[in-house]
Amino acid sequence: MTEGQHLVEFVEVMRRLRAECPWKAEQTHRSLARYLLEESHETLEAIDTGDSDHLREELGDLLLQIYFHAAIASEAGEFTIDDVAAGLTEKMRRRNPHVFEDEASDLTAEQVNDQWQRAKADEKQRSSVTDGLPPGLPALLYADKVLDRLSRLERPFARPSGQSDELGERLLDLVREARSEGIDPEQALRDAVRREIAAAQD
Repeated sequence: MTEGQHLVEFVEVMRRLRAECPWKAEQTHRSLARYLLEESHETLEAIDTGDSDHLREELGDLLLQIYFHAAIASEAGEFTIDDVAAGLTEKMRRRNPHVFEDEASDLTAEQVNDQWQRAKADEKQRSSVTDGLPPGLPALLYADKVLDRLSRLERPFARPSGQSDELGERLLDLVREARSEGIDPEQALRDAVRREIAAAQD
């Protein structure tokens, strides 16, 4: 079986289910939103456990949600799943010139990420440091994203005068510390909680 054949089969199966299954036929972007969030978190859980079979299953559930939203948009004449893939392919080519345009590149991973972020900023034309950041992001992840953007603008994150001992400021300092050490603070906290749970169950 050639690579991608199962994806084609999946699209056909889902097209039929969308047409013939009463529950699937009545779903909307809004009704499915909670499942997209749930499946995203379950995928993160699978990554944390290191169980590849679990991860494969959860990625499938996440793919189902992506297809669902594309199918709804297609029925409304907006875009198709193929349009989603085409747009993503074009973006990957545009934001990775070191692979698709230059004959040779000796960029480091950090330089590649900087290049990606500059291209993204140019495309998005953000008017503020928080443009495009979902307000529902977990607080640690949100802080990390804001600090990252401020660092790229070479603007320090201002500390309110006289408030350095407040819990929020101390948490923000920990995010700064994690960034300086190349650590994902959100993942670090999840790992610490997982260790605490395991220790409590011993």
